[in-house]
Amino acid sequence: MHEQLTVLLPGLRRFAYSLTGAMAEADDLLQGTVERLLRRAPPEGVGLDRWAFRVCRNLWIDECRARKVRQEAAGQPELSEGQVVDGERATTSQIELGQVDAALARLPEGQREIITLVAVQGMSYQDVSETLEIPKGTVMSRLARARAALSESLNRDEPARTQP
Repeated sequence: MHEQLTVLLPGLRRFAYSLTGAMAEADDLLQGTVERLLRRAPPEGVGLDRWAFRVCRNLWIDECRARKVRQEAAGQPELSEGQVVDGERATTSQIELGQVDAALARLPEGQREIITLVAVQGMSYQDVSETLEIPKGTVMSRLARARAALSESLNRDEPARTQP
């Protein structure tokens, strides 16, 4: 399993980055994913690769929910007197993404997940369907919408790139 996991790490890291949009957060998400994978074996009949991507996605969902709770708590007057620091906003303002990263970031999360798994990881529609536990038709329609949105976004930025 350790050898298989070593082969999966680069792809998992790219997937984590596509979810988070920031390398530091992606590395934290990857570490959490690997820890979880080492503690628990995949369910019977599920390949390690599909299990790894599912664990990564679920950890990201958990993190998003936890952030929402923290943000709501930060809005409470008893916590607003300098006790809560919004490091995410400060970090995000320092990160400059390329055009493709920016276009990916503008996609809805469901589309971004699917285009990353299909286009970057090379997974089949069926594998993505099973990994994300959604119908194959949903995978195909989200992928088509994601590709169209990326194309439109990148083509809209094209004149800015060609001008000296």
